[in-house]
Amino acid sequence: MAYILDNLTASCNLESEGLLRKLLIAVVAALASLPIAGCDSGPPPQKSDAELHLNEQQSRGRRLFNQSCAQCHRAYSDDQLNGPSLQGVFKKSALPSGIPANDDRVRETINLGRAKMPGFRNLFTDDQVDDLIAYLHSL
Repeated sequence: MAYILDNLTASCNLESEGLLRKLLIAVVAALASLPIAGCDSGPPPQKSDAELHLNEQQSRGRRLFNQSCAQCHRAYSDDQLNGPSLQGVFKKSALPSGIPANDDRVRETINLGRAKMPGFRNLFTDDQVDDLIAYLHSL
């Protein structure tokens, strides 16, 4: 920045080089403090389980979702990542794949996978899948 200021002040042929330098510094500082259009300050802070009114089983499911599913699926946004958003998944008649949105089909999808999604039957116990489904019902 000093190099730019030196070149600008040298080319202006002003008697008050110090004044121009101070003015340029003030302008640059003011511009730097403005928010940049299109910049995202990141995701909003996550609400607590209590704020979401989750019961104990749904809270366990949420932790499992955050550990194993959130890298591909959004829970509280329509935005897609590597997989579809799961916001309101049980409020719809069908899953994004077209199969019915019910506990049995969701359990099958979690255990066996579908399309690009791997199956988790070797990683999750039946109780964990129950917890995850309970959480998905809260979305």
